[in-house]
Amino acid sequence: MVETGADDARVTAFWRGLGLPGLIDVHTHFMPERVLDKVWAYFDAAGPLVGRHWPIAYRHQEDERLAVLRGFGVRAFTSMVYPHKPGMARWLNSWAADFAARTPDCLSTATFFPEEGAARYVRTAVEGGARVFKSHVQVGAYDPDDPLLRPVWGLLAEAGIPVVTHCGSGPVPGAFTGPGPIARVLARHPGLRLVVAHMGMPDYTAFLDLAERHPGVLLDTTMAFTDFSEESAPLPKGEYARLADLGDRILWGSDFPNIPYAYAHGLESLRRLGLGDAWLRAVCHDNASVLFKI
Repeated sequence: MVETGADDARVTAFWRGLGLPGLIDVHTHFMPERVLDKVWAYFDAAGPLVGRHWPIAYRHQEDERLAVLRGFGVRAFTSMVYPHKPGMARWLNSWAADFAARTPDCLSTATFFPEEGAARYVRTAVEGGARVFKSHVQVGAYDPDDPLLRPVWGLLAEAGIPVVTHCGSGPVPGAFTGPGPIARVLARHPGLRLVVAHMGMPDYTAFLDLAERHPGVLLDTTMAFTDFSEESAPLPKGEYARLADLGDRILWGSDFPNIPYAYAHGLESLRRLGLGDAWLRAVCHDNASVLFKI
């Protein structure tokens, strides 16, 4: 695990140096304990959807993890939950709503799965105050354009609620990952506020293309540009200018606590892109502040 004292100092120096009031992290994971234990066991075993050694850097109890994020100066964060089979999403949404109710700095988060009744429980979550949804196409192994999900996407597009979607093919491709399936969703629901997790890695170019075609598409930086990811999925140097051009639609995400390096390294990896302090301020705070009215 990371020694948090030094990490705190590096993180706070980063955002204070930019003149920010703190960070907004749109991609963090808080889950029911027994679910998170299984997720960590899967990472420990380097399961098929992970594909490599992946030590968890912040393997703490929930209250400790909250204290770590707050110590970093994270003003708002999410509780990205996701089902891998039918019958899980409604229960996860109930847990996440309770977590947000007792954790004021958490953006109330919900999820869904292609199953009968999905539109009903998604509407319940929206009416209950959900501010962001998570769709994990890789782990869920579902077609995001499944007919059972079409009313869900339509509801979320109408409500203007962002959906953080792991639809890229990293770290291991899935049956429905890559830009094609999610592009069909956007063709049906062009007003959808879709946040492409992990910058769509390794398909950076295709997902930057998608964002340029659809003004409602954003991308989160989760794990992108770090040493860990650059080893297997480097960002093409020719795309740096496009990152600058889309600077108002890129959001800081960390994947905390499930990262194999210090939180500060993710932020420092953004700085070494050389896109300037204004870009960093927008990505690490201001874009999410506008999106979530924080």
